Amino acid sequence: MVEEIEERSKLEEYSKRLEELSRVVGELKVLIESIGRKWSRDLEKKVIELYKHLLVERGIVPERIEKFIYRDIEGKYHVKGSTIEFNVYVHDEKVYLIEVKSHAEIDHVEWLYKRAEIYEKITGKKPYKLILVAVNIDEDAYTRARELGIDVICGSIIY
Repeated sequence: MVEEIEERSKLEEYSKRLEELSRVVGELKVLIESIGRKWSRDLEKKVIELYKHLLVERGIVPERIEKFIYRDIEGKYHVKGSTIEFNVYVHDEKVYLIEVKSHAEIDHVEWLYKRAEIYEKITGKKPYKLILVAVNIDEDAYTRARELGIDVICGSIIY
């Protein structure tokens, strides 16, 4: 009986430790996700700053690039409840959609193209130009971007 009480006591202690560990892991997960979002925003700003001169050559004022966020509650344009973000620059009534990546892959290219279609459906304005700004881009992504008429600004193409 003493052994059973000791065993039960150990189980209760392990249970408390497990609950505490679960809580701490949950807090760490939230913290890491928060850092990831902030890091992503900061990285985006740094990449734009890095290629600022090439954006300016294309008539874009990087400081005037804005976020356009659309929440598709009904799933009218994308997955129900999804949030779709766009980097938008408007000049002389021309809309430029700009995607910024540290490393661009083919999925990013195709998603930018799809988001341009979604943007047009939401706003009724067809984007004048799609621009992908990336530090690195995979060769197949670069080729696909060119096929889709997406202007690519990048540091290097990865073969």
